[in-house]
Amino acid sequence: MPPIQILAIVASLLFLLYISRQIIKGKLREEYSFVWIFSTVVLLIFSFWRDGLEIVANALGVYEAPNLVFTAAIFVMLVYLLHLSKVASRLHQQTKTLSQELALLREKLERKD
Repeated sequence: MPPIQILAIVASLLFLLYISRQIIKGKLREEYSFVWIFSTVVLLIFSFWRDGLEIVANALGVYEAPNLVFTAAIFVMLVYLLHLSKVASRLHQQTKTLSQELALLREKLERKD
């Protein structure tokens, strides 16, 4: 096994351990951890299976395997950014609603005094 392959396997395993620790400590929510775990498992698979990327690229009709990696990474990032935008929009709306409800409660309390 070449040293770069060993390094890739060790790095993937360490990253998977790091993600697990962040989930256990409560610093990373489970809903967001799936993307990181999935990505790390894919990296781990291709770290063990050296010709896998070439085989997958040829099966999809991609001439160069690195192009497949970049295309897939860009697509995944765009989908994940869309998801985060939806989450941020929902949180913004919830914050706005909460602020309005707080203002109404504050006004109601001031009227009683």
